[in-house]
Amino acid sequence: MTDEYRRDTRLVRAGLERSQFQETSEAMFLNSGYVYDSAEEAAAAFAGEADRFVYSRYGNPTVSMLQTRLAALEGAEACLATGTGMAGVFAALACQLDKGDRVVASRALFGACYAILNDILPRWGVTTEFVDGTDLDQWRAALATPAKLVFFESPSNPMLDLVDIPAVAEMAHAAGALVVIDNVFATPIAQKPLELGADIVIYSATKHIDGQGRVLGGAVLADEEFIKERMLKFYRQTGPTISPFNAWVLLKSLETLALRVDRQAASAASLAGWLESRPDIAGLRYPGLPSHPQHELAKRQMSNGGTLLSFTLAGGKDEAFRVLNALRLIDISNNLGDSKTLACHPGSTTHSSISAEERAGMGIADGSIRLSVGLEDLEDLKADLDQALGRG
Repeated sequence: MTDEYRRDTRLVRAGLERSQFQETSEAMFLNSGYVYDSAEEAAAAFAGEADRFVYSRYGNPTVSMLQTRLAALEGAEACLATGTGMAGVFAALACQLDKGDRVVASRALFGACYAILNDILPRWGVTTEFVDGTDLDQWRAALATPAKLVFFESPSNPMLDLVDIPAVAEMAHAAGALVVIDNVFATPIAQKPLELGADIVIYSATKHIDGQGRVLGGAVLADEEFIKERMLKFYRQTGPTISPFNAWVLLKSLETLALRVDRQAASAASLAGWLESRPDIAGLRYPGLPSHPQHELAKRQMSNGGTLLSFTLAGGKDEAFRVLNALRLIDISNNLGDSKTLACHPGSTTHSSISAEERAGMGIADGSIRLSVGLEDLEDLKADLDQALGRG
């Protein structure tokens, strides 16, 4: 879709390729393979001499529509959709890292991302230096030595730390590194990493992009050279492919993405301000509040404060569990970005595989709760949190 169309039009129309039946909605192609009129046509297709689909692990019309729409939304040249967000993370890293390469990463990461960098890649001879992502001096020191990649989340999961994307990108590029950012918490609605200097953007499309708890999916977005010359061969050979059905669900979800995220972010901002004033809250993090230590950076990089907040209770894990168990409306779940409001205790769920010492280094306390704000009535959410917090 051409640049003449604005974001909300792209969310509905970008990538639409109608079949010969001229259907209104995007078609769902659930086939695994494709047929050829001749052996010569098949040979040409596999030699890359014919522009056509050859196998749905390589490409599929429904998946192609999703990739085109996501790229149009992100402002990227190209996109590859994956079966999950973590498949996207792993593929984007593994397709370009070799033995002896060096990665610099923010310490504040989702547990599975941290495990890839800290546990899996070192087995292949890849080293990672972790830094405090909020500290530019630590980035500067780490990137004084050449590196292959820089990896971070902004905001981070679950404590919503921010990374100064333009500043880190400038240092990374000077060190010879590509910048890979997990933009899940910000969403493509609230933050545009490629415009801020990042090279590769990754999403768990399971989160806000579907945002209704139905399917798994992921996406990697970058320039055409990286996607086609670096990642596509790895993608085809290792198979982190998304199913056409899931791709179709995500396509339809994109039509309402901006509506949902804008509403969720507005509710999250109201809830964060209300919770922050309560005496039973020992600490609260929300980038949209002036109390966030990087609020000014959030205003520069993000168009809203996001749909998630975290708060900490002085009573530690026991108090966090008590509050979670007292919730009547809000569900306990490790998912996020859903139309339903979800709460979890990161220390015992999403970050349970990380040691207590490492969690402390990420700012995750025993009493920390992550809240993903949905589409329910704001007053009902406040009432549920009020009664759960007040039961002590």
